[in-house]
Amino acid sequence: MTITLSDQDKSTLRIAAYGAVSLMAAAGAAGKPHRSAADGSIALGSATGLVGHVLAEYPKGKDLAGKSVAEIADRVLPALTAAMNLLKQQDPAEAGNFRGTVLVAVETAQTRQGRPSPATAAMARKIIEALDAAGAAGADSRAVPEAAAGQDRPELQKAIEEIVESGFVGVALRVRDERGEWAGSAGARELGGSAKPPIDGHVRIGSNTKTFTATLVLQLVAEGKLGLDTPAADYLPGFGLDRRITVRMLLQHTSGVFNFTGEVYDDGTIVHGIPVPYGSTGKEWVDNRFHTYRPEELVELALSKPARFEPGEGWSYSNTNFVLARLLIEKVTGRSLAEEMRRLILGPLGLSGTVVPDASPEIPAPHAHAYYRYEDAGEHKTIDITRHNPSWVSTGGDMISTTRDLATFISALLGGRLLPAHLLAEMCTPRPTGIPNMDYGLGVFVVTTDGGTLISHNGGTVGSAALMYSTPDGSKTMTAALNSVDDADLSIAAAFQNAQQRLLNEVFHGGQADPAQPTS
Repeated sequence: MTITLSDQDKSTLRIAAYGAVSLMAAAGAAGKPHRSAADGSIALGSATGLVGHVLAEYPKGKDLAGKSVAEIADRVLPALTAAMNLLKQQDPAEAGNFRGTVLVAVETAQTRQGRPSPATAAMARKIIEALDAAGAAGADSRAVPEAAAGQDRPELQKAIEEIVESGFVGVALRVRDERGEWAGSAGARELGGSAKPPIDGHVRIGSNTKTFTATLVLQLVAEGKLGLDTPAADYLPGFGLDRRITVRMLLQHTSGVFNFTGEVYDDGTIVHGIPVPYGSTGKEWVDNRFHTYRPEELVELALSKPARFEPGEGWSYSNTNFVLARLLIEKVTGRSLAEEMRRLILGPLGLSGTVVPDASPEIPAPHAHAYYRYEDAGEHKTIDITRHNPSWVSTGGDMISTTRDLATFISALLGGRLLPAHLLAEMCTPRPTGIPNMDYGLGVFVVTTDGGTLISHNGGTVGSAALMYSTPDGSKTMTAALNSVDDADLSIAAAFQNAQQRLLNEVFHGGQADPAQPTS
């Protein structure tokens, strides 16, 4: 039988595989197999539509009672490898996503158990070996060779080389459009080195974290656990929040709540919050860059300051809004943000390169290096700050990802794979910000250009930056990772704005300048 997989079939395969592995792990955590493990096999084996016919020959778990977790894994693995082989034939990129989903499920299962049981460890080993034997490893290593990248799209390679010349240490770019996928890099992985930044290396994505968090909140709205226009104080009664502040206002930056990383008012007055790497607190931030802040601590500091405006009466970008969103998520689900992110976004999409670090200073390899320049007792110093504790910004911008994962995420989001249509429409409905041609929805910027509307969020955090742009239907995306030498004076800021503009013009406007296009 010849079968053509639809996008829904592919998505269902990923979800079913995630469920199968998670349920098998649940059996291991309980110390013995139970019906949920068999259900995992059934979920994968029956999948959906025509996919079910391909996998129908594999056992559905009817005789798994009393079997060990390793034996259950043996029964589920044929369905996993069959799905992998089918995807390899029709969509190699999706085969990589499928493998990533399974690996995220394995990692999640082991994390939840603390110290994984021997049975779960055996299960994980069998699954990974089976997928690699099916050739999944090759499908997951889809990075475009650097030499070929410049030849295939010389205009894109030239654009990122010009960005490096403007003052960045390195740039990695990924574009998915009607011509396919292109990825390349320019500059250096680290100061003084000759190696280019990894094409799909990990990067601290800064405020792109807000789009992930807003999506998660809206998914909980879809599940009926949160109300978009319900007072946030109903879910978080302990902070004394103004009852006029709704969940929507947090995601929209219309709450008026003080930004715990500091505020700059219209008359130029600066009111500090916690020490940050910018302005007069740069040296203090360096000295305390491994300090852990609790999210509640950041919120309490913000609420001790006067609000910028009455709830709903203005727009002001505030990291506090999204730390409150994190606390909402954890309050109504009883699980950590990282667990919910894996359950609803990272697992289903197979985003194996995306991390919710909480207070960990580590960043997975491979990655480029980030730097910070500051003055200490009259001496200028430049230090490597790739490792630092991101809890100082929390859900305002702490996540780590890759250009590939960002592209997959924004495309899936705008393509309707994560949210019901009415909530996606709410997310992308623009609210004026006062910034020309750049309005804000719920966790996304809605950017107006001469060539049409783009949905975006970008992020920068101490020597690292990430760009994420897409057409409203998710069909054309541009994601980028940049590493630089940052400083308290934000001397790289103008180059960062120009870099965004250079890439937008090249990718979305065929190299033509769009003078009306703002930067964020």
